[in-house]
Amino acid sequence: MSRIGRSPIAIPSGVTVTVGKDNVVTVKGPKGELTESINRDITVEVNEGQIDVKRPTDQIRHRALHGLNRALIANMIEGVTNGFKKELDLVGVGFRAAVQGQLLDISVGYSHNIVFDLPKEIKASAEMQKGLPPRITLESSDKQLLGQVAAKIRSMRKPEPYKGKGIRYAGEVVRRKAGKAAGK
Repeated sequence: MSRIGRSPIAIPSGVTVTVGKDNVVTVKGPKGELTESINRDITVEVNEGQIDVKRPTDQIRHRALHGLNRALIANMIEGVTNGFKKELDLVGVGFRAAVQGQLLDISVGYSHNIVFDLPKEIKASAEMQKGLPPRITLESSDKQLLGQVAAKIRSMRKPEPYKGKGIRYAGEVVRRKAGKAAGK
């Protein structure tokens, strides 16, 4: 049996969880409201401050969905209470970032600036400190959307292995390669 799927999810105070028709789970909290459609084979029960996720059989498909749906609901509860945060570093000479409302303006060594339109659920800020690479901070209550947007921004200039230039997650280690060997 799935160890992740079996464990109940505690509902913190200030968070309300409702299961609607067609297995649509809605979670409301101080940081917003999230909805997720759960597979129709999985049952979600809300009891006295905790959520139990159950599956009908021990088929491989049901076991996989059991842990997945429990993790999705747990991430929704975590998101509406604390929220999620991703930080991206722009490593390279002349790399810059600026945020105006929901527009992210990035200069990463191309002949033009890249203007990225952020979804309304994501809050972004860009900071530049002397001696450190520019940093973009993304915050949201939706973990899935946050990861997708951060990956999209990173894909605009992935870190390359020779000089290490590019957009990388904060704390990401880029394996460096040796350059071309010098002549005789």
